[in-house]
Amino acid sequence: MTRLVQLQNAAQRRVALVEEPHLRLLDPKFSSVYALAQAALAGSTPLTALVRLHTTNELLDYDAIYAGQSPWRLLSPVDHPADAARCMISGTGLTHLGSAKSRDAMHGKTDAELTDSMRIFRWGLEKGRPAPGAIGIAPEWFCKGNGSLLRAPGEPLDVPSYAEDGGEEAEIVGVYVIAADGTPHRIGMATGNEFSDHVFERKNYLNLSGSKNRTCAIGPELVIDPEFSSVPGKVSIRRAGSVFWTKDITTGEAEMCHSLANIEHHHFKFETSRRPGDLHVHFYGACALSYGDGVRLADGDLMEISFAGFGRALRNPLRVLPGPDRLVAVRPLG
Repeated sequence: MTRLVQLQNAAQRRVALVEEPHLRLLDPKFSSVYALAQAALAGSTPLTALVRLHTTNELLDYDAIYAGQSPWRLLSPVDHPADAARCMISGTGLTHLGSAKSRDAMHGKTDAELTDSMRIFRWGLEKGRPAPGAIGIAPEWFCKGNGSLLRAPGEPLDVPSYAEDGGEEAEIVGVYVIAADGTPHRIGMATGNEFSDHVFERKNYLNLSGSKNRTCAIGPELVIDPEFSSVPGKVSIRRAGSVFWTKDITTGEAEMCHSLANIEHHHFKFETSRRPGDLHVHFYGACALSYGDGVRLADGDLMEISFAGFGRALRNPLRVLPGPDRLVAVRPLG
């Protein structure tokens, strides 16, 4: 599979093809994956073919860059280089068969006896995988924010002073660009840490939107046309250099109650999600959380997420921003 990274040094920003243990730089005229995608659209050229056409003989040591021991540093594998507000970050929840503690808990219960979350989950089980060309039931959907929330591999994910918690959500994300005619095109997929305030959300499911408006990270690699049937992975939390919590996880269409096509339809059915030139980063949902096992993350904890076939692990430390929370006062313009 073709895997790409974005990276930068003091003088320039480049895109590189992963050729373990090296990174092969692409033609410097493509300083972003976004520019590559736009060129692929303009020339009706497959992205993988365009990448191979524009490789150079310049090789970099991936190990040194990944370890932070190089003048080059990894960026998020995709962004909107001109305007972060033109990158929409969103997600779909209650998609995974493991995202509900047990489907058996629903057996024999009427809709009136189920929680709203479990009701949505059951709807997904019943109608989330429609026949080709048909429309299934809508999954839980949320808008997280724009590209200003996107952090690079290695950068901290912040727990702001107004938050009650911060915890990892290990997922795979889809990355999309909208063509001039409004058609969405999937560029590829990447490892993601959606990162949310689970304590705030747990108080009431209506807090979901506010709990999601936090920093997040994807990468370090963007995979073009990956295998997404059943993808094994691992998520770990390191504290003071040692593994504090870890879990084997699995994602992919075979592990979900909604098909990828149904998830994509219910995101891009909104006209505002099909604005030409926009970039989209969409989280497909998590199957397990450390918070679900009673773990509370602390300042300095390192979150590490990896999926088979998606390249090197995504690592981000958690950073608790100092308080106290401060009132934001609005000034009338009149």
